[in-house]
Amino acid sequence: KAAFNSPVWFNVGIDPKPQCSACFILEVEDTMESILDWYYTEGLIFRGGSGSGVDLSPLRSSREKLSRGGYSSGPVSFMRGADSVAGAIASGGSTRRAAKMVVLRVDHPDILPFVRCKAEEEKKVRALMASGYEMTDLNNDGWKSIQYQNANNSVRVPDEFMRAVEEDGPWSTRLVKTGEVSDEFRARELLREIAQAAWECGDPGMQFDTTINDWNTAAVTGRITATNPCAEYIHLNNSACNLASINLLKFLREDGTFAVEEFSHAVRVMILAQDILVEGSSYPTEKIAKNARDFRELGLGYANLGALLMALGMPYDSEPACATAAAIAAMMCGEAYRYSGVIAQAMGPFAGFAVNREPMRR
Repeated sequence: KAAFNSPVWFNVGIDPKPQCSACFILEVEDTMESILDWYYTEGLIFRGGSGSGVDLSPLRSSREKLSRGGYSSGPVSFMRGADSVAGAIASGGSTRRAAKMVVLRVDHPDILPFVRCKAEEEKKVRALMASGYEMTDLNNDGWKSIQYQNANNSVRVPDEFMRAVEEDGPWSTRLVKTGEVSDEFRARELLREIAQAAWECGDPGMQFDTTINDWNTAAVTGRITATNPCAEYIHLNNSACNLASINLLKFLREDGTFAVEEFSHAVRVMILAQDILVEGSSYPTEKIAKNARDFRELGLGYANLGALLMALGMPYDSEPACATAAAIAAMMCGEAYRYSGVIAQAMGPFAGFAVNREPMRR
């Protein structure tokens, strides 16, 4: 009736202190040591069958000088190295392909190369196909020469950018180290580039920074700058979340009614089990371990919504289907929050609650 995220199935019973979280958000600073730590930590995460996301906006652009002379490689260049690490572990690991999310702010000077990087690489795919390479299977050798394929890319945009798009106004990118203007665009032209690249290859997506941080329940502790690879986990840097999914079709009775009490029971069982997983898990760094235990991020969702609606004879995008999905999601969320309070009554609130009481309650 329910399932934990895949690292639980991969690792529990194999390792004494197993990696149980599927989703990680990392942090990188503008130093070579931090960049190499990012590669190393991602490698450990991928080895355990999990995925990670990171915001590369703190890295100075390819137009900015280094303290020892010359110019920075820029985030798009460092993405190549991380992509290679992910690809190597995907082929040598015991579980599945690596999963990555890479984020860059829309005011970063290297935003255009970031927006275009996957679309440009995929031109090579068409050229290789025209030359006779078999490219229909992602595991074929031809794909090994195509870069940036192990990550989802997302552009991070504030409300100011979207307003500039609405008003056909200007948009400036700014140097990371000094804040000076690097380039000026029409905001609509930049959005057109994002849309064009996404049309060509599916990337980049967009993340709406202002809205996300307006809903940040841990705002006193820090801003939210990135997500996990699928963007269902949105929280602090250097953190981890374990997920679980309830199979909705199992709660459909023969008479076509939904088993509300049984579903609510499943929510309670899974939230308690997920909270237990937090303590039983290992984490790739001490920072992540501390944040995971201090904030106890849990992601509970449901699966088989489409099958449930088909079994009920509801068109997928109809008003009754949307209302049914909304009712189930509201019931799941409300009962999960309520039972989290029950756990807190017995175990005490999570360590990060007191300082974040106001944004949490808001």
